[in-house]
Amino acid sequence: MSDDQVAGELKKMTAFIRQEALEKAKEIQIKADEEFAIEKSKLVRQETSSIDSQYEKKFKQAGMSQQITRSTLANKTRIKVLSARQELLDDLFEKARGKLVSYTKDKAKYQEMCKGLILEGLYALNEDKVAVRARKEDYDVVKKAMGGAKEEYKKALNGREVHLELDEKNPQPEGCSGGVSIVGTGGKVDINNTLDERLKLLETDALPMVRVSLFGKNENRRFQD
Repeated sequence: MSDDQVAGELKKMTAFIRQEALEKAKEIQIKADEEFAIEKSKLVRQETSSIDSQYEKKFKQAGMSQQITRSTLANKTRIKVLSARQELLDDLFEKARGKLVSYTKDKAKYQEMCKGLILEGLYALNEDKVAVRARKEDYDVVKKAMGGAKEEYKKALNGREVHLELDEKNPQPEGCSGGVSIVGTGGKVDINNTLDERLKLLETDALPMVRVSLFGKNENRRFQD
């Protein structure tokens, strides 16, 4: 084989090897690009999932924080409202307490009131001998009320007599607004029918009705006390 022929063959072989190398390099590049794309996609998915997870966590935390804030504000507002309402109710009953003494000024009406309070005690005790306690300044009015109560009691119970005694040794204490106490069973049972005590009972018994009248019905209240 001549030198030209050898050179030609070498040239062909070199071209073939070069072509093979190019194709192999191309295959390697394609495979590398595919693997890179796969790995990139995996990393993107992982990062996206991580970001989504973090966002969801922060979103939940933010939502929970908002709920706590709203609940705290609602409770504070509710407490303020309840406090203001209670202050209004306290003021209302305090003013009523301040007016109790005025009910004793009209002697005729006050006498009738005392008679009713005494009768209530007589019916509750159902005893033959009962003591009545009153303020010193009310003794004259209360004595007349006792006489009226005694007669009405007798009439209501078909002639049954009851002995009423004004207990002047134990008058109502200083600061009492009026009314009477009816004492039976040798001083062991004391029915407090003073105006101050009746107002206390009214505060308890009438409070639900007063609350509804002033503020309306609370649909969330389970017990109307």
